[in-house]
Amino acid sequence: MQPSIRQLKAFVAIAEFGSFVEASERLHMSQPALSIAIRKLEECVGGVLFNRSPRGVQLTPEGKFFLPTARRLIGDWDEALGDLGELFNKQRGKITLAALPTLAAGFLPTVLADYRRRFPNIAISVHDVLASQVDDLVSDHRADIGLSVQPLRAEATHFEPLVEDYFVAVCPDGHPLLAMDTVPWEALLRYPIIGVSRLSSTRAAIESVLKELSLEMDLMCEVSQIGTAGRMVAAGLGVAALPSLSFRQISAEGIGWRPLTAPHVPRSLGIITPSRGSPSAAATAMLELVREHAAFLRVRFESGNATASYKGGGR
Repeated sequence: MQPSIRQLKAFVAIAEFGSFVEASERLHMSQPALSIAIRKLEECVGGVLFNRSPRGVQLTPEGKFFLPTARRLIGDWDEALGDLGELFNKQRGKITLAALPTLAAGFLPTVLADYRRRFPNIAISVHDVLASQVDDLVSDHRADIGLSVQPLRAEATHFEPLVEDYFVAVCPDGHPLLAMDTVPWEALLRYPIIGVSRLSSTRAAIESVLKELSLEMDLMCEVSQIGTAGRMVAAGLGVAALPSLSFRQISAEGIGWRPLTAPHVPRSLGIITPSRGSPSAAATAMLELVREHAAFLRVRFESGNATASYKGGGR
């Protein structure tokens, strides 16, 4: 049988006050209950810890030896409970997010600013990576939350749709396509294309459209970063098909955009979490805030204003 924290506190209180009466008052325990706690503690350690006499209570040599250890154990217990309470109350902790660059730049900053105002002592780490890497980080529990497209492999993760992004034609200022209210994919593909990496979810969606239309694109250049694609378009090297949310990664100078149609290609974006286990208190608070901000983002999409600067909806 192991000593309880209650027994240790009883032992330390009696040692400090030299009296069962004063110790019972300090601990708000009856004297019989205090005596029972000490008796059980002595049974656990296998010997007497106090000498009782008419002059009071004194520690035995073994009791004096044990007192610093008992104080340390109580201190560790109180500190552990305090640390745990701070975690549950979100006064400390850490959260790791994995997000598509589109979401990391176009949605997440406002969410994190709001989160930081509410929970300033929570450390935040963000991985802005490709969709497959988001899934891997969450599946391996190296990230608490992912923000991405729906994973192709869903065995170890759960996907919660939040918003539907859409594709836009990005063209240099003065381009003929900007004279149209919407741009058919077939019209966009008549011009040289600045493409993004074949490993990206954006490129996978574009390839699906090409297959559906039985068309090929005149790939002028392939780049890894959406921001680079935007600057190449601005320089007049070609046009691009990009998610509307990606405009937070692009300098708007020298370019314009129009919604792509025929076909309309929605891109479902959402939360990815591990399918097993419960999120921490810090992660739960982040999930609630992401959902809150996503509701305002959906309003923007419905109003056709997705490429405007996102101000968020946090209180």
